Amino acid sequence: MNSAMIRERPDGVLLTIHVQPGAKRTEYAGLHGDALKVRVAAPPAEGAANEALCVFLAAVFGIPKQRVRVEAGMGSRRKRILLAGVTAQRVRDVLGQRRHTGDHPG
Repeated sequence: MNSAMIRERPDGVLLTIHVQPGAKRTEYAGLHGDALKVRVAAPPAEGAANEALCVFLAAVFGIPKQRVRVEAGMGSRRKRILLAGVTAQRVRDVLGQRRHTGDHPG
C-alpha cells in the first residue's frame, strides 16, 4: 500500500477510498488504482453510502463512528476519510489481515 492512500496526520490517518455504492453487501474489496476499494450496500442517495462507509470503517478499525469523518468527496466515489486517533501502522495491520484472511464484516 502506498503513502498516497494512507497518510498519517497528527489527528489520525487520512485514507483515500474508492466507494462502490449499491453493492450486494458492504465489504473491503482490495485496491482501485491508488485507493482502497470498499463496496457498500447502501445507495448513493442522500448520504446513505457515506454513512454506510463510515459505519463499516468504524467496525473494521474498532473505533466509535464519531471518529470516522468524510474529509473530501461527499458527492463522489473517490473520498478522503479521516480515522481520528488511528495510526498508519494500525491501518496497514488491519488491512493486511483482511487481505490474508478474506474476512469482511458487514
